[in-house]
Amino acid sequence: MAIRSIARPGASQPEPLSGGTGVFALFNLGFRPFYFVAATYAALSIPLWLLVWAGVVPMRVGFATQWWHTHEMVYGFALAVVIGFLLTAARAWTGIDTPSGNRLVTLVALWLGARIFFHAGLIVAGVAIELALIVLAAAAILRVLLAAGNRRNLFVVVILAVLGAMDIAFALAAGGWIPWSPDAPLRAALYLIVMLTAVFGGRVIPSFTANALMGIRQFQRPWLDAAAIVSAIAALLADLVLAGGAPVALLAGIAALVHALRLAGWNPPATRRKPILWILHAAYAWMPIGFALLACAALELVARPLALHAFSVGLIGGLIIGMITRTALGHTGRPLVAGASETTMYLLVMLAALARVVGPLLLPAQTMQFYVASGIAWACAFGLYAIVYWPRLSQPRIDGRPG
Repeated sequence: MAIRSIARPGASQPEPLSGGTGVFALFNLGFRPFYFVAATYAALSIPLWLLVWAGVVPMRVGFATQWWHTHEMVYGFALAVVIGFLLTAARAWTGIDTPSGNRLVTLVALWLGARIFFHAGLIVAGVAIELALIVLAAAAILRVLLAAGNRRNLFVVVILAVLGAMDIAFALAAGGWIPWSPDAPLRAALYLIVMLTAVFGGRVIPSFTANALMGIRQFQRPWLDAAAIVSAIAALLADLVLAGGAPVALLAGIAALVHALRLAGWNPPATRRKPILWILHAAYAWMPIGFALLACAALELVARPLALHAFSVGLIGGLIIGMITRTALGHTGRPLVAGASETTMYLLVMLAALARVVGPLLLPAQTMQFYVASGIAWACAFGLYAIVYWPRLSQPRIDGRPG
């Protein structure tokens, strides 16, 4: 299983007994509906945002539309993938069923309800529904982890709790009830997901690579993994608290170097003939790039949004498209092989990141054109996923197993 090795590479867990075996399987396991709605939303919301940003489509949400865009990319898109992934991973880690059937329908309905309220500008109602989703999902994950004695992964429940707290802070800041800019909790939420990718990326990318390429030479050390996590936390916290300056630049520069060394140790060149592997390495390469840009932004050499989009489009978007294809293939009983459609998705997301981050750096006069190109590439990548994977997500496993 693609997700199983995240807990302990090579370890096996008992298969849950339930999970549904009917003709329509969309609500058999968490990844199925949440991957589909996340990809569909990613494909639709970015073109909408470009039209709003260009002034073609009006949007009256009661707060800056830039905050709407950031909120929806974190809590509409990324959170849906995180919840779908964790519900599936928790089941694989423990052998205990996570929500399926009507319980899973309820979670997806809460996600959809929150999107409707946010699009209508009803921020308090939207956050309230979103919190219900986060609490129910976190409780389901906590239940199975405690039942199985799996304490190693309890931190994911803490991350979900903090994401919920930042959502509350965003609503309070946007409503003027606390003296914060709404940008602060949104950036904190984004940085939490960056940290999640740092932790899980360090677990799965070298493991998947070593399992697929027998005999590959890699350099991995616990101290380097610890340094990567600590340096990232220090740099991101400093950026939140200090909002720039030499200390942020120094810490971000150190984080960029440590993560570059970490990635190099996984031997990315060896994966060049296997798209399902190279997309993970290519996506993680945006981690040191993002920190390098954050260091430059702290010294006012570049705009901070370039660093934020290196993290969000390149790192998070790249790892998401890599993982939602890989885990969907594995958990529907298919070989872990990326075909032409998957490779196209991978290339499009990397193109979106290059256009959004590198394009404006090299040709600032063409910035708007690069924004549009990035949005089109992103929408095509996730739209293609929704189309290609709908039959796979909505139909039972081809091997007849539950899930």
